[in-house]
Amino acid sequence: MSRSVAVSLHDKVVELAKRRGFFWPSSEIYGGVAGFLDLGPLGTSMKRKIVERWREWFVLRHQDFITEIETPIVMPSKVFEASGHVDHFTDFIVECSSCHRKFRADHLIEEQTGIKGLEGLKPFELDRLIEEYGVKCSDCGSKLGNVKTFNLLFKTFIGPYSENVAYARPEAAQGMFTTFQRVYKVMREKLPLGIAQIGKVLRNEVSPRQGPIRLREFTIMEVELFFDPEDPSCHLLDRVANETLRLLVEEDVAMKRSEPRLVTVREALDKKLIVNEWNAYFMAIAKNYVASIGIPEDKQMFLAKLPAERAHYAAQVYDQVVQLDRWGWVEVSGHAYRTDYDLSGHMRMSGEDLRVFKRHDPPIITQRLTVKPVMHKLAALFKDEAERVKELLKEVDAEQLQKQLAEKGYCEVGGFKLTGDSLTFVKEEVKVTGRRFIPHVAEPSFGADRLLYAALEYAYSEREDRVILRLPKTIVPVEVTVFPLVNKDGIPEMAKRVYDDLIRNGFLVEYDDSGSIGRRYARADEVGVPLAITVDGQTLKDGTVTIRDRDTWKQVRAKINDIPRLIKEYLNGRLSFVDLGNPQPI
Repeated sequence: MSRSVAVSLHDKVVELAKRRGFFWPSSEIYGGVAGFLDLGPLGTSMKRKIVERWREWFVLRHQDFITEIETPIVMPSKVFEASGHVDHFTDFIVECSSCHRKFRADHLIEEQTGIKGLEGLKPFELDRLIEEYGVKCSDCGSKLGNVKTFNLLFKTFIGPYSENVAYARPEAAQGMFTTFQRVYKVMREKLPLGIAQIGKVLRNEVSPRQGPIRLREFTIMEVELFFDPEDPSCHLLDRVANETLRLLVEEDVAMKRSEPRLVTVREALDKKLIVNEWNAYFMAIAKNYVASIGIPEDKQMFLAKLPAERAHYAAQVYDQVVQLDRWGWVEVSGHAYRTDYDLSGHMRMSGEDLRVFKRHDPPIITQRLTVKPVMHKLAALFKDEAERVKELLKEVDAEQLQKQLAEKGYCEVGGFKLTGDSLTFVKEEVKVTGRRFIPHVAEPSFGADRLLYAALEYAYSEREDRVILRLPKTIVPVEVTVFPLVNKDGIPEMAKRVYDDLIRNGFLVEYDDSGSIGRRYARADEVGVPLAITVDGQTLKDGTVTIRDRDTWKQVRAKINDIPRLIKEYLNGRLSFVDLGNPQPI
């Protein structure tokens, strides 16, 4: 007797996604390419809604200080030299000595040994684990070579000149940093300032073998929130202060604990579990946003990255992770405190002043030590260069010069050596109108494609051997279907009128007249359509149609003329399904 093999939830979701048009491997007729996916009609529609939902939560609800821009995917190499990606955006790879297949070293070791938490290890440490545990090539079983560094940036050239090296962006953030001064001026030079961007990014992953979970090209949704490091408070914190977060903090990760702490946002800040108010605020918003697309709060948590695992630009990072069937806890967003790392790097590389000026109101009266040159002494020492030294002295810190003189008996300014008798130090009362500084940055960053897959997995359910995709109404790829009960007696014509009216009113609608009504209901349930409208003989008599609910299979009748308004209010959450059959007068 043959024994049936249980099909995993992941396999069911992927099979449904391919068959009904959510996603499938890219370039499939040529065998596909790992790390790339095509989105079909339903996947494209659903992803667009996930992105729009994110825009609503992170941009539109904060439009008084967060704005959205769009910058190129390909940028000159200097951008990524300044950001540190050319030097630090790397993974470790290992090559089979026989078949020459290349693997990401930490993933291969984890697969064959079960050892986790290998991020942050050095190449020689990975080599030692490979030797100690006898890790071999997973394709041919041969011995592996030494672990090497591999840069994940996609390299290209601008124009026909090989010296014009460029890279495809691995994150959207750098476009926000390079345009910061422009946007800052447009937004009336106010902090805090959030710059948001949604778009494609590319990462040349070594061996992506996790379908929609690890892609080489995907859509990212990011905010870079710029704030004054001397005034890091979040003016919206009270809105989320009592929200509960599930945290695995750095200590928990180091001790390999798996049970998260349940703390409020306020407690997390008071205990320094989260070091920045803006990051804490966005983490609370992220929890609620991800819940709104169908992933319960108890299936989410925030996982701290240890110092060796953090991105090179970050002082603290929490990954928002959700629990998935095959892959366990998977990151769907990252929350990084980037300090002034990026703006400082671009300031050094470009020579442009990326500081902001914050006015004191009123101005501050203070004592300041100033240095003045004794010009006849400078002229004797430096002759024609005396005027240049005079100008250089205007830019230096007088207290530092005085300290150098006390310690060494001389000081240096721009390569010129000065003695104490050539300078005069004076304490003056000055009016300080403001200060210049480089803003610090808090960043929430989301992957739209992973959220698409996670939402599908959490929506997948079965009832009486039928699939029901219980997607939240806000992200369904099709909002309503229209069926003629039979294809005769004027019913199809009436159904087409209903269908056309819904399209004119801006709904995402499908028309289906193929097969039995039961099969049509099943097809609609399978792709998550929340409402199905059936036009029947009674419609021709009294102008009413049947509306069927995806999740309960219950039905109500409503007048055709009321349908667009009722569906709009139902999708917006202002009407329950039962209310559709009992519409109140406007």
